[in-house]
Amino acid sequence: MYEFLLVVHSWVRWIILLVAVAVVVKSLIGLFSGSEYKKGDNGMAAGFVGMMHLQLLIGLILYVFLSPITQSAFQNFRAAMKNADLRYWAVEHIAVMILAVIAAQVGRSISKKSTDALVKFRFQAIFFGISLFLMLTRIPWDRL
Repeated sequence: MYEFLLVVHSWVRWIILLVAVAVVVKSLIGLFSGSEYKKGDNGMAAGFVGMMHLQLLIGLILYVFLSPITQSAFQNFRAAMKNADLRYWAVEHIAVMILAVIAAQVGRSISKKSTDALVKFRFQAIFFGISLFLMLTRIPWDRL
């Protein structure tokens, strides 16, 4: 089960990254062109945030229940904090990814409540951009 969810978690990241780039670029285009916020824009934003939540759920299942790495770190947390690899998996990766999900959700919530297209695009561009940046800083690129 661990290996299966790890592979799913790894593959879903690529979909999320593609959608994140697309929705940030589309939001910037909408913002600077002054275009109308359409149903497709809403769908892309909702899809991005929905996939972020799915990825978080899979990650939390791995983190809390299945990962031998985090289980090892939790056995001696003080020692794990002195080991860069264990610290990355026990604290850094999950903390920053949770912040990325929060940023995406905040951007979605604000843009969803607004009736002005420019406000929708602005908040999506800002918060989805922050989310994308955070993800890019904590993706384990050595495990492609």
